[in-house]
Amino acid sequence: MSDNKKIKPALSKGTRDFLPKEIAKRNFLFDVIKKVFAKYGFQQIETPAIERLETLTGKYGEEGDKLLFKILNSGDFLKDTPDAILAEKNSRETLKHIAEKGLRYDLTVPLARYVVQHQEHLAFPFRRFHIGPVWRADRPQKGRYQEFYQCDADVIGSESLYNEIELVSIFSEVFHMLQFDNVELKISNRKILAGLAEVMKAEDKFTALTIAIDKLDKVEKEKVLSDLQADSFNEQQIKLLDEYLGISGGNDEKLAQLKTYFSGNETALAGIKELEFVINTSHIAHFASHISIDQTLARGLNYYTGFIIEVKNHSGSLRSSIGSGGRYDNLTEMFGGRNMPGVGISFGIERIYDIMEELNLFPNNVSQGTKVLLAYFDEPSQQYAFNVLQQLRAAGVAAEMYPSVSKLAKQLDYANKKKIANAIIIGSEEMQSGLLALKNLIDGTQQKLSVADILKVMHT
Repeated sequence: MSDNKKIKPALSKGTRDFLPKEIAKRNFLFDVIKKVFAKYGFQQIETPAIERLETLTGKYGEEGDKLLFKILNSGDFLKDTPDAILAEKNSRETLKHIAEKGLRYDLTVPLARYVVQHQEHLAFPFRRFHIGPVWRADRPQKGRYQEFYQCDADVIGSESLYNEIELVSIFSEVFHMLQFDNVELKISNRKILAGLAEVMKAEDKFTALTIAIDKLDKVEKEKVLSDLQADSFNEQQIKLLDEYLGISGGNDEKLAQLKTYFSGNETALAGIKELEFVINTSHIAHFASHISIDQTLARGLNYYTGFIIEVKNHSGSLRSSIGSGGRYDNLTEMFGGRNMPGVGISFGIERIYDIMEELNLFPNNVSQGTKVLLAYFDEPSQQYAFNVLQQLRAAGVAAEMYPSVSKLAKQLDYANKKKIANAIIIGSEEMQSGLLALKNLIDGTQQKLSVADILKVMHT
């Protein structure tokens, strides 16, 4: 007799199962985004879920590296680990010996690796999109998961700011199609932050500065400033940062104030000029109404070098980031390739899904799969129903037949549970006349029709 205990089914934290109706809604989202990506000339690629740790580490900053999921080497992973390393109980050193691979943290770093490996087969500028799961060992909370999908579009091999314009336009178009009427496309530029570090004479503390600024949407400014002061930033540096954070007004007012603040600083002025171009060109393209400059936007990932964007949702209870991106002009060099400038965006599909559920933004028919169920009374009518089934499917109608002879009530109950809108009911009378009973399971109406007429109804 086995002594194995029955295991209670449970999910790993930060992960989810999806019911068929939820998958249908997710596929609706993916299809909308894919169509817009394709419309703008982006081609789809795939990369493995598993990457070498050396590919992933050092690309997301210290905080990002902590959130990487590591995969233990197969077999006896401690076998070749030196005893001296184990005795030190140094997790970082031990990790080098026991884990060579990890789950991808995002789709951008794998893209850079992909481009370097396959550059001979790609046409540049390379416009790609990728939809797939990523993993982060983050603390799960509403709208934040450890396994989630990203929908990315990137342009590799071009410095033109028109790429930024197109990506902002994609954000604008997709959210318009999804009926997100209250979104804000917040933009800034990492060159401005680099110039800020120069003005503050804190170039050696740039990472700490950007991480602190990136917390401003969750933490009060006074707390951020006091934390930086405790982290060896002096009073003059804090004063200069406070003045920078105090820049306010509309886009034109902010641009003017930024130019004054950074007068003489070439690094920041270059970023301001790029921001100005994006704002002015978006007016020409007629999607500028949701764009706002936010000089506190930092996008904490280390690889960003220029334009950065974050999409904020302001409707419902989940008011958070639902998309982001930016320019990363030196990522491919990390993999031994030539420097190919890149810029990209990512849709936060999980949060978008949750918001659409809350605000009831999904179309009513989005979860429709099977359009009609064939029901019957006995074996002869079952065979007849099977022949009709073939005609329906040949005509492109999503149809299925209840698999075994059962009471009609049981068959229709099955249809209702699957939210199948119609049923074709076949008995001896229908077989003789060729007129089948088409029942609308939503309003209860029923009519006798030929297969040809049923096809017309199904296609309306």
